[in-house]
Amino acid sequence: MDILQTVHENAYEADPYAKEFRISIDNKLTSVEARVLPSPWLKFHDTGKEKEHQPQVGQWNMMNKKVIDGSVIRYWACINFSRNVQESIARGFCQQLVQMCQISGMEFNPDPAIPIYSARPDQVKKALKFVYGAVYNKNEGKELDLLIAILPDNNGSLYGDLKRICETELGLISQCCLTKHVFKKSRQYLANVSLKINVKMGGRNTVLLDALRARIPLVSDIPTIIFGADVTHPESGEDSLPSIAAVVASQDWPEVTKYAGLVCAQPHREELIQDLFKTWKDPHRGTVAGGMIRELLLSFKKATGQKPLRIIFYRDGVSEGQFYQVLLHELDAIRKACASLEPSYQPPVTFIIVQKRHHTRLFASNHNDRSSTDKSGNILPGTVVDSKICHPTEFDFYLCSHAGIQGTSRPAHYHVLWDENNFSADEIQSLTNNLCYTYARCTRSVSVVPPAYYAHLAAYRARFYVEPDAQENAKRCCTRTTNGSCVRPLPALKERVKNVMFYC
Repeated sequence: MDILQTVHENAYEADPYAKEFRISIDNKLTSVEARVLPSPWLKFHDTGKEKEHQPQVGQWNMMNKKVIDGSVIRYWACINFSRNVQESIARGFCQQLVQMCQISGMEFNPDPAIPIYSARPDQVKKALKFVYGAVYNKNEGKELDLLIAILPDNNGSLYGDLKRICETELGLISQCCLTKHVFKKSRQYLANVSLKINVKMGGRNTVLLDALRARIPLVSDIPTIIFGADVTHPESGEDSLPSIAAVVASQDWPEVTKYAGLVCAQPHREELIQDLFKTWKDPHRGTVAGGMIRELLLSFKKATGQKPLRIIFYRDGVSEGQFYQVLLHELDAIRKACASLEPSYQPPVTFIIVQKRHHTRLFASNHNDRSSTDKSGNILPGTVVDSKICHPTEFDFYLCSHAGIQGTSRPAHYHVLWDENNFSADEIQSLTNNLCYTYARCTRSVSVVPPAYYAHLAAYRARFYVEPDAQENAKRCCTRTTNGSCVRPLPALKERVKNVMFYC
């Protein structure tokens, strides 16, 4: 109604400029053909009552199901930064969280490695180092597996400081919980947190059944790596802070559900990812090759025992005007990274741009037909449009892979810029839709393909790694990029957190 009202108020038929250029604008919405892709079957652990499940309308729950790969947590601790939470309440919350993790299929020691430790928010570094050291000393050199942190509801910079210290200084995996949730202790909240803890600790929540049965076209036949990449820019007015690029890549095959991520700082507002591939001179080894793509290809080989023979690259956050500039630069970097491992190694690449910032909205043609909408009245998850409103000659489509919660669903726009794997429209649409059901942090299909979503989260998380005094020190401590700009590098991530920092 809002859109139609605006068109009516603009009165294009009476506009002299529209008449002069012979432009006519319809006052009704355009009718387009769409189809709804089926949701994929998901596999859970065989010890649960429900071993397989097909989600209905883009969502499911973990009742009667267990995570397919439960992680093991032997040494854990809790730091309480909230003055409002007494120790008995914190202890009760931790016990319920542990029980929920155990019900979900994880092996979780019911007792913390040390008693719950209370600390002031302004003593975050001191508290983290104390707990880390106390567990290490008490358990004869055994490191902490997981840290649970209870934070005040309004915690300012505490969350960011805690994540920065844990992930760049101590190599600790942490799970933060707000005070309001600690008091509520809702089962739904505890179930969601247990899913996050499982993936942070190296487990898997669910896997596509078709992946296990080797039935995903152009993924299951040969080792395939799926990349996601994004660049986030500082807020307008922040002229000295760098942009941050993140790249994640799948680390398992044929399941394609586990990812590893890398982040790097680059010049302010630079959209092309600078560190995909780089070389430098070493006084002892000569020319050395590196970069994010190369590192992720190597970690895929280490994790699976095979080098990827096909690459699918989802790139988020590119405007239409930069499509081919990004393709040219980043495809070249992928090629060079592969060749640096082995001169003849050139796996075929499919390069897909993902866009959420656009003005296209899709509505069911019969809004009163409840079978053609979800609970919120939006189009059904899995709805694909690839004609009439798409590019006349290029390979693009709109996919609404998620169920709406509030407002009007915004479909994602996927643009296949380069395809050496010869995907048919059906194959790439079905793969993209199915991947949206493998997002680890909730029991819903998500609106953007998970590798691109994880890259976005990783880039956002890395903002916390730019230390508070970064602006003052930026000029003193920085590295020059190829175009001569001065960028302060991000602190190195500890090995343990590289594969989990984007699960937040």
